[in-house]
Amino acid sequence: MTVIEKIIALHSKKEKVEAGEIVNVEIDARVARDFGGANVVKHIEENGLEIDDPSKTFFTFDCNPTGSDQKYAENQHKCRLFARKRGIKVYDINAGIGTHLAIEKGLAYPSSTFVSTDSHANILGAIGAFGQGMGDIDIAAAFTSGKVWFKIPKSIKITLKGMPEKEVEPKDIALLLLKHYGANGLLGLSAEVYGDYVDRLSLAGRITISSMATEMGAIILFFPPNEEIISYCRERALKKDFEPAYADENASYHFTDVIDISRAEPMISRPGHPEDAVCLSEVRGTKVDSVFIGSCTNGRIEDLRKTATILKNRKVAEGVVLKIVPSTDEVWKKAMDEGLFKIFKDAGALISNAGCGGCAAGQVGQNGPNEVTVSTGNRNFLGKQGKGYVYLASPGVAAASAVAGFITDPSNIDKKIEFKVIPPTSEKKSEEKKEFVKIKSKQMKIKGRVWVIKKDNIDTDMIFHNKHLAITKIEEMGQYTFGNLNGYEDFPERAKEGDIIVTSQNFGAGSSRQQAVDCFKALKIGAIVAKSFGAIYERNAINSGFPVVISDLIDKGIKDGEMIEIDFEKGEIKRENGEIVKSEKWSEIQKKIYLKGGLLESGS
Repeated sequence: MTVIEKIIALHSKKEKVEAGEIVNVEIDARVARDFGGANVVKHIEENGLEIDDPSKTFFTFDCNPTGSDQKYAENQHKCRLFARKRGIKVYDINAGIGTHLAIEKGLAYPSSTFVSTDSHANILGAIGAFGQGMGDIDIAAAFTSGKVWFKIPKSIKITLKGMPEKEVEPKDIALLLLKHYGANGLLGLSAEVYGDYVDRLSLAGRITISSMATEMGAIILFFPPNEEIISYCRERALKKDFEPAYADENASYHFTDVIDISRAEPMISRPGHPEDAVCLSEVRGTKVDSVFIGSCTNGRIEDLRKTATILKNRKVAEGVVLKIVPSTDEVWKKAMDEGLFKIFKDAGALISNAGCGGCAAGQVGQNGPNEVTVSTGNRNFLGKQGKGYVYLASPGVAAASAVAGFITDPSNIDKKIEFKVIPPTSEKKSEEKKEFVKIKSKQMKIKGRVWVIKKDNIDTDMIFHNKHLAITKIEEMGQYTFGNLNGYEDFPERAKEGDIIVTSQNFGAGSSRQQAVDCFKALKIGAIVAKSFGAIYERNAINSGFPVVISDLIDKGIKDGEMIEIDFEKGEIKRENGEIVKSEKWSEIQKKIYLKGGLLESGS
């Protein structure tokens, strides 16, 4: 078996499992964040459910650790009260990023299972653990049953050949992989990463690369734990007698890949698409307004030390703002004890308390309209980190760019260069509030008018922007649907009950936010038909009883406004001209959840 098959077999009490099999998986650590946590609480309380095992159940408040948003503060308080009554541990606003705390505090360890409302929970692949980001319905089910259903993905094997030059950081390797695979090249797959470089890679480096699995569409990127990682985890793990899981020599892989990294260069992702990664030399000289160093990808102490070596005895360029956010309180304290904060402050940087930083709306790291930011985060979707342009880069490149005032690398930090200027963005339409109603449908055959959206990789920020994440009432969500998708900002006003969206590959890429599904339910949309869906998005839709259908219908010349009929039972789509287009048949679990109205519903 592969790594993921071994871990799933262990936690489903089976001797052997195979790709494509659907099993119930026992979860060792079940986590809800301040993002999604209040909805988890709501689902549990509305359905009269109880907590399976409080010792394995946690809250982590990392999206808005400053409590600067009234709605977030309200939701955090709801979670605290819920946790207090049930003896659940809360890692509060002073603790840091939940996935990093899982490693530091020993909630996760090699071969363990971990789920969270964080779409980057697959960071746990860095220590050889199974981590998954899931929606609030899934997490509510994990809180109350201790298990989740899971379809075992196909596995691939990636070998990184050779060793990169010294100036190439793990973030550069992550961006190189993104360039190689694109936003959906690993869609729905589990990947194992091997090679001499991997064997020598630190925990921080493994976290950096694992954290970008979601941006490649992967379920998870596994790094087989070496002795250093195992020793680190044994010191901290809640369960000391764990046994790491390694793939068998005769494990079967969907495909294997060898990627030569010996000639790797410093990389950077251009605004809007993490996978649009290019050699830094292609954009060197682009004027920079702000720099963000932090996030679950690059907020470790090693990242801050790298930043300090560049900032020492230097100043941030005039007119440039540098924001630094450590990943956890432990990292924060180490940075303070080592004198890194003095270096940062002397250079002119702003230092925040530990947390997610710019990935969450309203937090440190956001930018304004047309502002150019270099960020060490893992996403740069338009609107994700503010209204400006975000380039993704390593801590070294980010720090060097802050000092130079333009995009550059540490070896060219003192060279003068002529600035490049990028064009301004178009203004978004103003938002208007409108009331919508939640519906349930149990028909196995539906008809509807088609909306054709010919775009790949429509992400959850395009579907439901992160500035609205604190909304918990489904009837309030519809008005914000596609509010960040260019050309479809007026979708809520134009959509009619029963309409069907037909789109392309990797619909719902990105975050684990349930609202990106529920907004369509609020508008009474009949179904979404896509060539493929983001893995978390597909789970969230299935678990909420919303129809998602996999088909290449968009390639068949389908037009806006055409009426179609979808037969979920047969896996068929009938067009107006009588043509029958095949769709992927629903699994029994998808059908069962849909018919009872959702995973947590009692059904009829």
